[in-house]
Amino acid sequence: MIEKRRIDFELWLIFGLSLGKSAIYSMLAFLSAVTAPKGLAGSSTTINESVDPRDWLDFSYQLFGQVFQLVPVALVLYFLGQGALSKVGIIREKLAKQLGAGLLFAAVIGIPGLGLYLISRAAGYAVKVVPADVNAYWWTTPMLLLSAVTASVLEETIMIGYLFHRLRERGVSDTKIIWISAFIRGSYHLYQGIGGFVGNIVMGAVFGYWYRKTGKLMPLLAAHFLLDAVIFVGYVWASTWLPLN
Repeated sequence: MIEKRRIDFELWLIFGLSLGKSAIYSMLAFLSAVTAPKGLAGSSTTINESVDPRDWLDFSYQLFGQVFQLVPVALVLYFLGQGALSKVGIIREKLAKQLGAGLLFAAVIGIPGLGLYLISRAAGYAVKVVPADVNAYWWTTPMLLLSAVTASVLEETIMIGYLFHRLRERGVSDTKIIWISAFIRGSYHLYQGIGGFVGNIVMGAVFGYWYRKTGKLMPLLAAHFLLDAVIFVGYVWASTWLPLN
């Protein structure tokens, strides 16, 4: 058992370098959209937008951007020490069953999530999400899928596995951990509007209660990857026949 003061410092360090920082910028983006002349409904956000018009530079920016997002995950595993993967809930046994549970999670959360976005857009409580052009370069789709992997590993390892482990050591109850995690998750998606905020709180709560019951992170990693892969790559296709504007 490590000292509570050290746990607190470690938590501030990890979140200051990763999702806590994202939450602050997301809240600022939300305030910017709300106070803009066209308001929240007239604002937009682009998924994985291009960084540079030159092919090779855009590829380099995006690739290194994905790599550096995984540094906080490496830091978490370093802090947790020996047996870090098992401490965050990455267990290899019955892997096929765990991945199947992830697929089910993706369907259960993804379909209502799309409905919530459509309702929020219609009510003016969500920004317009502009998808990346999957045909821009030969590497665009692989990069989007890599982005889905990165987001899954970053968010679930830190927001679920690491946070549960450390806050339990801190003496926080599982119920409080679930809702702390869920609200932080919602806050760094606030740039999407109220719909994204609420939807991700619900997703975080579902993931948290599952983790408390099973202690397994792999289904959540799989579900998050599938959700983001469909959003990043499938959104362009869906936008041609769904009222996503």
